[in-house]
Amino acid sequence: MSSFFSRLTLLGRLSIALVIVGGLWAAKYFALDKGMVFKRGTSVSQNVGTIDLPTAPANAQQTVPALPLPSNTPAAVTGPQLHILIWEWNTQLGMLYANGGALPTKGSLMEKYGVNLKLERQDATDQMQAALVKFAKEYAKNPQTTEGAQAVVIMGDGAASFLAGVNPELEKVGHEYRAQIIGSLGFSYGEDKFMGLPEWRANPQKARGALVAAVIRDGDWNIVVKWAGDNNIPINPDEKTYDPDAINFLNPPDYLEAANKYITSVCEDRDVVAKGVRVGKKQNVCINGVATWTPGDVNVAEKRGGLVTIASTKEYSSQMPAVVVAIGKWARDNRKTTTDFLRAALEGADQVKCYSSALQAAGEVSAKVYNDQNADYWVSYYKGLTKADKQGLNVELGGSKLNNLADNLALFGLAPGSTNVFKVVYNTFGGIDVKLYPSLVPSFPVADSIQDLSFLQELASSTKTMADADKITYNANTGISQKVSERAWKIEFASGKAEISPTAATTLDSIANSAIVSSGLLLKIEGHTDNQGKQTDNLVLSQARAIAVKSWLQSKYSSSFPDSRVTALGKGQEEPVADNATEKGRAQNRRVVIIMGK
Repeated sequence: MSSFFSRLTLLGRLSIALVIVGGLWAAKYFALDKGMVFKRGTSVSQNVGTIDLPTAPANAQQTVPALPLPSNTPAAVTGPQLHILIWEWNTQLGMLYANGGALPTKGSLMEKYGVNLKLERQDATDQMQAALVKFAKEYAKNPQTTEGAQAVVIMGDGAASFLAGVNPELEKVGHEYRAQIIGSLGFSYGEDKFMGLPEWRANPQKARGALVAAVIRDGDWNIVVKWAGDNNIPINPDEKTYDPDAINFLNPPDYLEAANKYITSVCEDRDVVAKGVRVGKKQNVCINGVATWTPGDVNVAEKRGGLVTIASTKEYSSQMPAVVVAIGKWARDNRKTTTDFLRAALEGADQVKCYSSALQAAGEVSAKVYNDQNADYWVSYYKGLTKADKQGLNVELGGSKLNNLADNLALFGLAPGSTNVFKVVYNTFGGIDVKLYPSLVPSFPVADSIQDLSFLQELASSTKTMADADKITYNANTGISQKVSERAWKIEFASGKAEISPTAATTLDSIANSAIVSSGLLLKIEGHTDNQGKQTDNLVLSQARAIAVKSWLQSKYSSSFPDSRVTALGKGQEEPVADNATEKGRAQNRRVVIIMGK
């Protein structure tokens, strides 16, 4: 995967385009037709807080009827060509399988539905943006143009910054030309990850002062930021300084180079800061963490080793959907082609999910389209595997899942009783970019303006039967053997009681949302008290308060917090974190601790 995804940020880029109103794409610097100028954002390390995202389950085992495999023979498909730029990314296997190659092949689903699809690898997000703008400009003059690209596939958690950069340019062509999300092909399910020292996994607070190589504002960078927020660790947004109390970043041009910075033991002399202020000394710091995706994680393991997965999209499984972003006017002008493209791609996902022969065929198509590796490589890292790295540490590598039609309806809130999970993802990570980099990403488009779900709705109404959406299951009986995050929360209760105060709703929503995005993890709620009163009474009270928090979560978000996932435990006064001799200390000891792990 030579640049397996310089994707969306995980993909090559250079500097941030100041000329583009609104920002950059998850760690990509945009330029389109303009020159690119890098500009740093705020330099004060900040706690971003927990990151609110909903649940995306693992692959279901639903079986659909097997279809004949696509051939290698080119098909003669007429009609308007749909040109889509893609990264090397296993979340797209269903679409690749459905096409049979870079162009439709005989026996493929795209041929069956008459979709003239052209797939082209493009690892640089700024080039993806430029291709969308080029197509829109030419399409406005000539509807038969083949210049540029009508659509791209990017990481959904970086969509806010991507669209903030490209849509102002498309608006100049016409409001109806705005890029919009029309569907999702799958989810990263482990391959995108934050890799760090084993001691960070055992004790997250030891990651303070880390220097992580990551494409800033990229999807993999988002994993680090979420993990830090869940563990109450500040983020230093200035990649030129060093804050020993925060997680710091080195900003490479793409995800493969991020891995290479660790492999080659890169170190830098940086100005030391405290609360954003330089303290007048320098410190030599070396890369000891990486945010990357396959094959970056494979390179780290095989070429140097020493790092383990701290958190990944397997735990944060709703974070990174692979979304199709299309020029709105073209998609609506060619509604049948757009809808049939989704139909074929999502049916292809079902075939790949259910049949090993289809998965192998999809791997073969991937190797050809990406011009990289071979079918076995793509298949093995689609499934994900654990192997010993160069230093003998066992590390998890790869992992993706595919979305069918039912998964899409659930993701975008179109299924009965569902919520628009993508909208939450979009707003959450767009908000983080604005918070940490306000000068670069002052705002991003409203979520409703960048979604056109009419194609999925039309597809659903015309589909008589469909495979089920993926399900997620838990087994709390196994307990948490590996913590991913731990954070104490101040939740207001009635004095001496387990009755939750109405003012605690915002805090509880934050806890809920953070746990919902971490849908691959078990949840333990611990109640703690100060030492006032009887020890036995405090134990009973702490247990009642932990149960009250669990009940609140289940009453509001029942599907996300089944008993099989959540346990509530009272600790009483036995684990103080501050001095009970002072009121300030006692207030700190009266807390609820949320632990997530597996």
